Amino acid sequence: MDQPITLPQLEEAINYWRARSPSQGDEHRLCPQAAALAKPYALMIFRRRKEVAPGELPPDALDAYLQWRAATAAP
Repeated sequence: MDQPITLPQLEEAINYWRARSPSQGDEHRLCPQAAALAKPYALMIFRRRKEVAPGELPPDALDAYLQWRAATAAP
């Protein structure tokens, strides 16, 4: 996978995981997959980046992203 990951794609992946495994507890803790994607998503917004290379994602975030793509047949 060499194509950059866009901010909207990360957002879709986070929303997929949130729908599949809603927040838990009084603190509304995200599931591990959504939590893994949330940090790079926030950093992209903070740094005003529109896309990120797959290799820039931490392994757990990349795994969650790839699982989302496989589950949804996202491009």
